Amino acid sequence: MRNRQTSFAAKAAPFLLAALVLSGCAVGPNYHRPAVQTPEAFHGPDQSQQTEPQTASIADLPWWEVFHDPQLQELIRTALKQNYDLQLAVERVNTARAQVGIVRSNEFPIVSLNPNFSGGKTDQNIKSNVFQLAGDVVFQVDLFGRYRRETEAARAQLLGTQDAQQTVILTLVSDVASDYFLLRDLDLQLQISKETVRTQEDSVKLTKLRLQHGVGTTLDVLQARQVLDVANAQIPDLERQIGQTEDAINILLGKYPDNVPRGMPLSIVTPEGWTWSETLPPQLPTGLPSQLLERRPDVHQAEQNLVAANANIGVAKAMFFPQISLLGSGGAAFGHSQFAGSHIPAPLGVGTYTAAATQPIFEGGALRNNLRYAKSEERQALIGYQQTIQRAFGDVSDALIGYDKYHVVRERQEQSVKDLQESVNVSLMRYRGGTATYLDVLDSQRSLFSAELTLAQARNNEYQGLVQLYKSLGGGWK
Repeated sequence: MRNRQTSFAAKAAPFLLAALVLSGCAVGPNYHRPAVQTPEAFHGPDQSQQTEPQTASIADLPWWEVFHDPQLQELIRTALKQNYDLQLAVERVNTARAQVGIVRSNEFPIVSLNPNFSGGKTDQNIKSNVFQLAGDVVFQVDLFGRYRRETEAARAQLLGTQDAQQTVILTLVSDVASDYFLLRDLDLQLQISKETVRTQEDSVKLTKLRLQHGVGTTLDVLQARQVLDVANAQIPDLERQIGQTEDAINILLGKYPDNVPRGMPLSIVTPEGWTWSETLPPQLPTGLPSQLLERRPDVHQAEQNLVAANANIGVAKAMFFPQISLLGSGGAAFGHSQFAGSHIPAPLGVGTYTAAATQPIFEGGALRNNLRYAKSEERQALIGYQQTIQRAFGDVSDALIGYDKYHVVRERQEQSVKDLQESVNVSLMRYRGGTATYLDVLDSQRSLFSAELTLAQARNNEYQGLVQLYKSLGGGWK
């Protein structure tokens, strides 16, 4: 038995050795990253002032060093643990990893065993107990690299799926921060509206008192109520927006709609003016433009799509060549038969081996069109890669311009609020002194209320600009 197995292995060895030697080559193009010309500097409002490239970038900072509010940090941590989109992205990575194993299994032999045990006693008093073990080996020789190219494509798709997961993380962190800053802005607008209501109630009381003493008019009372009515109408709408924003945040956190705990307010309104909870610098470091390609996970994903498409060209080309299969089978029987007191041994073993080749002759143009399809997919992936890079630089440019201009708008709106507050104080003094009508006071108060709401929105826009710049530079997913 052992001699027969040795002889079978010796005869099959040359075929296996030849298969291993010949499988070292693979048809189709090897992947090389396309050359991409990136701008020397990011397009932004300060581009003309750039003298030296900034190697440091805000995107190099982890999100907890960019968003300092402890409550916001806790919300982001919860979202990273419980968000359903992120959980789906993780499972897609697991699926892609399993797919790599499935595809790679084609590069190895398939071995199967078929054990069988039989025994019994016949009418002629023949007793037998025989155990049979048969085995088959099938090996598809990857002579032209078809299966290796398929594995290369599957691995690229796995890496692309992992990059897609990082994109989900980046988007999730940015969305939670964006919605949280919007929530704090709505809280500030609600506070302004309630303060305006309290102030205008005092103004209504003043006009009524002056009417009772004969130094005011009914028109003064009605005009005083106008700003009060506008502020009162603003409150329920702001409360609606606050509730809906809380719902959006809880959905991102993987929770059912509920209240959202607050951290630091955007601003505290004092008699001396507004005090911001955090100072945002007018400019933030962006880093080298060439580094953007390494930070943005969507660029990584687009490149892995290109790698996979390039490998599929090799798969399509390999289909034109012969498919070689090596087959081997062997078996043995262990046991005996007993008849009239004598033992009859069972057959010991047998073995066979076969080599077969299949060459496509006529496929109705399927193979040729399959190659055309693969090449077209590769060109589409290349265009998509270039387009993703272009959009990445567009995102950064938009974010840089937006953050810079939002900062300027907020500073100028602060000055407008200060001026209007002084105008309200002066008009009230003149009204009490009888040198001005209440219409002057009404115009000043109405303008101040609108300006304060605009200032709150301008501060929120500044925070939103920070979030968008951080996201566009590829920060927040590490």
